[in-house]
Amino acid sequence: MRQNLDVVSAYVIMLGLIILVGIFQSWNIALSILCFCLISAVMTMGANIQWGYAGLINFGIMGYTALGGLAAVLVSVPPVKEAWQIGGLNMILCAFLIAFMVFSIRFIIKKHKKSSKRNYAIAIVIIVGLIILRLISGPAIESIEAVSPATTGFLGGMGLPILFSWIVGAFFAGGLAYVIGKIALGLRADYLAIATLLISEIVIAVIKHEDWLSRGVKNVIGLKRPVPYEIDLQTKEWFINLVEKFNQGTLNLITDTLEKQQLLKQLVIESSTVFVKLCFAGLFIAVVTILLIITQKALYSPWGRMMRAIRDNEEAANAMGKNVVKQHLLIFVLGSAIVGIAGAMMVTYDGLFTPGSYRPMRYTFLIWVMVIVGGSGNNFGAILGGFAVWFLWIEAAPIALFLISFFTSGLEETNALRMHLIDSIPYFRYLMMGIGLLLIMRYRPKGILPEKIKHI
Repeated sequence: MRQNLDVVSAYVIMLGLIILVGIFQSWNIALSILCFCLISAVMTMGANIQWGYAGLINFGIMGYTALGGLAAVLVSVPPVKEAWQIGGLNMILCAFLIAFMVFSIRFIIKKHKKSSKRNYAIAIVIIVGLIILRLISGPAIESIEAVSPATTGFLGGMGLPILFSWIVGAFFAGGLAYVIGKIALGLRADYLAIATLLISEIVIAVIKHEDWLSRGVKNVIGLKRPVPYEIDLQTKEWFINLVEKFNQGTLNLITDTLEKQQLLKQLVIESSTVFVKLCFAGLFIAVVTILLIITQKALYSPWGRMMRAIRDNEEAANAMGKNVVKQHLLIFVLGSAIVGIAGAMMVTYDGLFTPGSYRPMRYTFLIWVMVIVGGSGNNFGAILGGFAVWFLWIEAAPIALFLISFFTSGLEETNALRMHLIDSIPYFRYLMMGIGLLLIMRYRPKGILPEKIKHI
């Protein structure tokens, strides 16, 4: 009962803060914060599954996020026909060649015992394969990237609804996690963290520099939306009538027809952005709710209890006949797949794909702070951490400006100290994040909503 009360209280406070932003700043900003909080919540659930359930430290969060974003591009963008005609066949051949190399290496490993001959055979397969790949892909890539580089310069995608990319992003991230897990899950916790971080950097570097795949740092803009565009809403009769009805009291106070029309036009423009963000928020809430139900059922299922047992004592779980490596691989894939969904959601919301913005050394640790602050091992805590940290990350500057203005109200606007503090506002974000994290670690070391084990 007490646990449920804590959860409700924490979420009511968080919702109240977002509402206050809507009242004192704008509902557009408040809904933007809500949408990004929901996306962050999906990421934290993925990280929490890996760390909170199984004790796996994965610092490759941004790599899986980038793969989710790449999925949004490959699914929703229409194919560039000229690029496919010039170099598409060659890139398909390269994909088959890579698959052949992988199966060849697996065959060699299975059929031959560890020896220098096996190592030489694997090396020959890799070297010969890379040479052939270069010969096939090199001219094709140059031709593809030369096709209208200002607007395309890549193969494009499948031209499907972008919502499909949320599922595809999960498969992309889960597939990469499976490969990484087969290689790195045997490493000690700190080595695993370093390995996943480095692999994340490699994934992002590939996406940034392979223009034929996703335009690289030139970015992909104008992605499809699952919700209406603001400009389209502003011309719809039903939407204009809805806005007029909703603001009837304000409009009736104006007697001048021209002034009333201008105000209505402005209200329609503002309301269109709010309506679009409400639609996005509805979609994201649906995803978070579905994932929360699934993860909660998994957490308190026999499988969830087994994962916590493995987390707490691997040797004892192994002695009881549990396949620790297999279960670690499974949960590593599941957590990464959820992060991939979040990556596709983020690109869908932004409407553009910017590989240069995926900075593992910065945002990976922000996600981990969310999990720590909320409470690892508790799905509600992980979601709350995503809300709380992202809210503070966005609102740190307005809060800092308010506090500086309040405490320096007696000083002249040209005062050196006042001007220095105002110029330093962007850095207050890190100060507040640090202070907040220290307070949590001091007074709530297990997070705002710590893990609670139900005894059945």
